[in-house]
Amino acid sequence: MPSTLPTIPSFQDTLAAQQLTLTRQSPRVLQINTGKMCNLTCVHCHVNAGPHRKEIMTLETVDRILDWLRSTPIEVVDLTGGTPEMMPHFRHLVEGVREMGREVMDRCNLTIINEPGYEWVAEFHAQHGVQIVASMPCYCPKNVNAQRGEGVFDSSIQALQTLNALGYGTDPRLKLDLVFNPNGAQLPPEQAELEADYKRELKEHFDIVFNQLFAITNMPIARFTSYLKRQGSYQAYMQLLLDNFNPASIKGLMCRDTISVGWEGDLFDCDFNQQLGMQHGAKAAPERLWELDLNDWVQRPIQLGSHCYGCSAGQGSSCGGATV
Repeated sequence: MPSTLPTIPSFQDTLAAQQLTLTRQSPRVLQINTGKMCNLTCVHCHVNAGPHRKEIMTLETVDRILDWLRSTPIEVVDLTGGTPEMMPHFRHLVEGVREMGREVMDRCNLTIINEPGYEWVAEFHAQHGVQIVASMPCYCPKNVNAQRGEGVFDSSIQALQTLNALGYGTDPRLKLDLVFNPNGAQLPPEQAELEADYKRELKEHFDIVFNQLFAITNMPIARFTSYLKRQGSYQAYMQLLLDNFNPASIKGLMCRDTISVGWEGDLFDCDFNQQLGMQHGAKAAPERLWELDLNDWVQRPIQLGSHCYGCSAGQGSSCGGATV
């Protein structure tokens, strides 16, 4: 008789069993997914982004977002993708946000800095004081290339050296953070220890400096889920996340103070919900950001799913790294 796989309880049931609630705070961050177009095709990507994706934000949507943002107290605009810089109106969006005096955080994949036609990226970011959050899965070429593609490590090192030459990582105005994702079905190691390793190795071998390292758990959705199922390890990974559920991680989850908006202006609780199509409003008529009243938003329940175990396992995982 084949063995029966254990059932993973709902995330809501796990919260209830721990006598926990997940509620919103006043939004501090607007995370904008500019589209799914990317110059890379990474194994762990929860967006299924790649060079052949056509989903991309229009100028009309950018301007509607900027108009809405002006009337809010939101402090930070967090740009993600895909590759945000491949959105044709990227510079217009950044300039509009900076003119309001808000912070801009760009989730840059580094290699775009070396792509033909994108020579402007590094200097533009420095000129406008854009915080760069860059994916760098390891300080060793083998692991980076295995996860992100052949040649990505060397290109990333070159890009980091370009950013350092502009003052990133040393000028207090130009913050450079790196992101670690595990290479496979495992939890990230302890963030502070890993950051120390990164700083030592990158400085010693490449004379590279940066501010912080964010250790982020691979989310069991989209391309990474497909990878897990091909390896026959999806159930084991979900069990790993459940077994390492950490109640202390809940208060730091990004869905509490972040609004996520898709490339068409749809509203979501986080970028992971966005990739699963868990938007606010009806499927046929999704709610748009520019229709949102912030007082109403704070009162709404957060939509949960089994992927939420990824953010609450071990040291916790958010767009800003560990939550514990």
